[in-house]
Amino acid sequence: MSTGPIVCFGELLLRLSAPGRELLMQSHRLDVVVGGAEANVAVGLSCLDHPTRMVSIVPDNPLGRGAVAAVRAQGVDCSRVRTGVGRMGLYFLAPGAGLRASDIVYDRAGSAFALAAPDAIDWNAALAGAARLHLSGITPALGANTAQAAIAAARAARELGVPVSFDGNYRARLWEAWDSDPRTVLTDLVGLADLFFGNHRDMALLLGREFSGDGPERRREAAQAAFDAFPGLTRIASTARHVDDADHHRLSARLDLRDASFQTEEVAVSGIVDRIGGGDAFATGILHGIHDGLSGQATVEAGLALACLKHSLPGDASLFRRADIDAFLEGGRDVRR
Repeated sequence: MSTGPIVCFGELLLRLSAPGRELLMQSHRLDVVVGGAEANVAVGLSCLDHPTRMVSIVPDNPLGRGAVAAVRAQGVDCSRVRTGVGRMGLYFLAPGAGLRASDIVYDRAGSAFALAAPDAIDWNAALAGAARLHLSGITPALGANTAQAAIAAARAARELGVPVSFDGNYRARLWEAWDSDPRTVLTDLVGLADLFFGNHRDMALLLGREFSGDGPERRREAAQAAFDAFPGLTRIASTARHVDDADHHRLSARLDLRDASFQTEEVAVSGIVDRIGGGDAFATGILHGIHDGLSGQATVEAGLALACLKHSLPGDASLFRRADIDAFLEGGRDVRR
């Protein structure tokens, strides 16, 4: 178990989804849930009995207060979530069905989180006693302020001896909305991390080169290139997803260390309820394994288990418990009585 909180820094969001499998505005109704990549990880880890702390900035209005209350209700310490000028960040989801892919519309410009000054957070206080700082590439993609804030957070953690995990989470639509330089910013952040969530495509962006081969061999080649380029990295975790249609995916996962690698079998995920947040659930499982002291293979299996289970659950975050991971890995698919 973690001895201190895993601190997650990022924007709290409201997700507004078309009900069922409708298109946006088809029936002029929307379902609302609280989300955000880093908050999803904080909630998921809290459900697995790890202490977590959310650091964010929200507007001082019913939307901001409601989002914080929802995260706090899952056992996450929200004492370092502050309020600021601006609005609540939103995104709209039209869930996919069959051969129609899901589609997301972002509405995050001018949010309290995006407008906050890069030095708005007192990182010495926010990271007090922390076991880890977790960040994602979504935060720096929001604009120059948040890019500087993410780098400041990671640098503060390193100075305090707090390990940093970074999930690439590349979002082209966000980076393209401003005069950004994603390669430079992401390179800075990966250089401050000991754990990186990303695959060969992320490495190609960072390192400006392509990787040959296919499957696990290409991922290992990319991981070795990343280890060579970033001396502080000790682990790289990734998933491979094959999409048959919106309702049927196939998932596998791997964990690369400098001198070893761990690979799972591919799992068929059918009858998908909600694909959003699967990557955050995977990160949750990997962090759970690391902070519980599990073996490399057990850690990557836990990551895959949570990623697969998340596809069965509406909403952004994994709400599964340790027993759910165990049941999945034991092959329990029938009713548990």
